[in-house]
Parts: sequence; structure tokens; C-alpha cells
Amino acid sequence: MFRSLPIPKALRIMILPAVTSQLIVLIYNMADTFYVGQTGNPYMVAATSLILPVFNISLCLAGLAGIGGGALIARLLGQGRQEEARRISAFSLYLGVLIAALFSVGMAAFMGPVLNLLGAGENTYQYARQYALCVIVAGGIPTVLSNVLANLIRSIGRSKEAGFGIILGGLLNIALDPLFMFVLLPKGYEVLGAGVATCLSNCIACLFFLVVVARMGSGSVITFNPRVGLAQRENLLSVFAVGIPSAVTTFLFDLDYVFIDKLMVSYHDLALAAIGIVLKVERFPLNVGVGICQGMMPLVAYNYAAGNQKRMDDAIHLSRTVGLVVAGISILLYELFAVQFAHLFIADPQTVELASTFLRIRVLATPLMFLSFFTVYLFQAFGKGRISLFLGVTRWLVLNIPMLFILNRIFGMYGIVWSQVTADFINVILSFYVFFKCRPRFLEPEKAH
Repeated sequence: MFRSLPIPKALRIMILPAVTSQLIVLIYNMADTFYVGQTGNPYMVAATSLILPVFNISLCLAGLAGIGGGALIARLLGQGRQEEARRISAFSLYLGVLIAALFSVGMAAFMGPVLNLLGAGENTYQYARQYALCVIVAGGIPTVLSNVLANLIRSIGRSKEAGFGIILGGLLNIALDPLFMFVLLPKGYEVLGAGVATCLSNCIACLFFLVVVARMGSGSVITFNPRVGLAQRENLLSVFAVGIPSAVTTFLFDLDYVFIDKLMVSYHDLALAAIGIVLKVERFPLNVGVGICQGMMPLVAYNYAAGNQKRMDDAIHLSRTVGLVVAGISILLYELFAVQFAHLFIADPQTVELASTFLRIRVLATPLMFLSFFTVYLFQAFGKGRISLFLGVTRWLVLNIPMLFILNRIFGMYGIVWSQVTADFINVILSFYVFFKCRPRFLEPEKAH
């Protein structure tokens, strides 16, 4: 499939499961907010919104091992080095388990300071603590390991299995949420019920991936077997060279959300609840874009390493076009139906009014955001971690996050909402400049790592 299948068909096979799984992931994240919103308690909604960035940080840790290892595995297969790809697979899996365990233990030990830093107040602290204990402390390892396995399995062309595992966890969470929230646990413990449902669904998804790996057999590229040995030092470094920029970029993305929450808290809790809803709703087209990038990346990485310039370029151009079409459709839908989308999560009229106004502004940044992270994914596929790190750090630490504070100071609450469009407009110009400036380096096949 990577080598000779027509690009439109190969991308369809790779992208559709990845996009579907990304949407299901988003839906099950939103399911917690949706079901909690049915309580009519904006403080419960605000509490789950506060924990979302920390939960996403655990996913960025999965990206360190999963994306760093997966991109390298695809390039090694393009070079015909299957045994080395197996060694990288085993290393990436154990790395994912280790960093997930450290993150969960750290969250348990410093729960109070972290929640205070996130902006949890008197009305939201207890709810936020319940949710964090379930989805981050108890569910950290299965959540991270599931995502690492999904990335590695996708890197060998088995996007269908990778997508199904993520979809399974999402659908289970959607089904278990109302059971734990409104049936098994007493009134007032709805947030705890949502957290338990999320933790359990991620554990089952992780078990599914372990079964998939076991059924691939002992000769599979994806393996837990430590007997395959340790990969070459330069390849181990290559995992971190791409994985760390991926993790840092995702962390900064979520840090941006933390700053948004912190700045919104200074106005009132209804503004926090409203922006929490918007930050979830706007992820629909963004997650589709991430799925497109995830499906595209192994195909680009393989053909880059194999020296097939035309297939690589065709995959890039078609993927970019599809992503921009999705972004354009999302702008149209959100501008027309912003109020209806907000009503899905809460009935409070003041919160709905704020959320719909925020959404109509934030959605304008969708094509700009897609182009920004699409470029980062491309450099990850090429194994150019330093360039992807530069683009990610510049986007968030130089442009987006400072723009939040600048526009908040000048225009107040609505300046926070407009910051994404403003910063990403500048960032897209920078991304295109860097891409076209560095592109001639990719004309020759990548040397073996």
C-alpha cells in the first residue's frame, strides 16, 4: 500500500479510520461535558473543562513514544530495515508505559497545587479532583499505551485496526457515562461517574490493542518482546528527535487552553463554562485535520525514505486539499448553527449566548490551525524534529500565548477569543516560508539512520 497503491486509495485506507477514531475520541471527551451539562450545574461543566488540558497532556506524552516511534518505523520500512523497526517498536512501547506511570504518580502527588494552578475555585475544586483521579491517575497508563499502540500499528499500514481500537474506547465511554452518572452513583456524583466511565473504557481499548498485537504473531514489526534487542543509538535518538517536538507542541497547545481558562476565570464562571464548550466544539474540524495528518504521515515517511518524490508530493497535496475543504465546511456550519451547538451542552441562556458568540469567532481560525499543524506533521514524517520543534514553539510561545495576554489587555474577554485567528494568521505565513525554504533537502532519499 505504501509503495504502489494509487495515492487517493492509499490515503483513503489510511485516513478514514484515523479521522473516524479522532472524531470518536472527541465525541467521548465531549460526552462527559454533554452528560454533565444535563445536570444544569455550570460548576460541574467548568470542572471537567479545567481537567481537559491535563488529560490532553497525557495524550501528548503518548505522542512522544507513538509519533516519534511510528514515524521512524515507517521510514525504516521504506529503507527495508524490518528488524530495526521491530527494535524501535519495543523501545517505543516500554517508553510509553514508563512516562505514563511517572505522569500519573506525579499528578497524584501534586493534585492540589495543579488544580489551583488550573484555576479551580471553591465551586469547582472537588468536582475537578474527582475527575482527575479517574481519568489521569487511575487511567493514565491504559490511555497512553492505547494511543502509542494506535500510532505504531498505523505506521505499518494497519490503520483500520488502529482506528477501531480508539473507536471502541470512545463508544464504550459514551455508553457507560449515563450508566455510572445517573444510575449507579447517587445524585451529586455525576462528575465522578463520568470519570469512572472514561477510565474503564480506556482500559478496555488498551486490552483490545494488546490482543491485536498478540494476534499479529511473534514475527510482527509491532512487538513487546525485549529479546529483539536494543535499537541503534542513532535510531533511539531519532525517536526522541521527533517524539519530543511532537510532545512539546501538543503540550503547548494544551497550555494555551490552560491560559484561556485562567484568563476567562477572571471574568466569571459562566464565561469559563462557555469557553469550555467552545474549545470542545471547535475540535471537530481540528480532529478531522489531525486524523488526515495521522493517516498521511506514514505514507509520506515511507516514500520519503524510499526516495519516491512523486508519491510523497501527491500524498501531501491531496491531504492538504482535503483538510482545507473540511475547514471551509466547518466555518459555514458553525456560523449558521452556533446557538444550536451550544444548546447541546447546556440550557442556561446566558452561557449559550456567550458560547455561540465565542464559537463564531474561534471557528475562523480553523483553516489556519490546520495548515499550521499539517506543516509540523510533515517535518515529523521527514524525521526533521528540530524544524517541527521550532515551528511548534514559535507558534505557541512566541505567537499564540503572548497574543492571548496582549489582546485580553487591550480588548478584554473578546480579545481572548480573537487571539487564535490573529496569531495563526502570522504563523501560517511563517510555516509556508519554512516549508518552501527547507523543501529542497527532501529531494534526495533519506540516509539510513
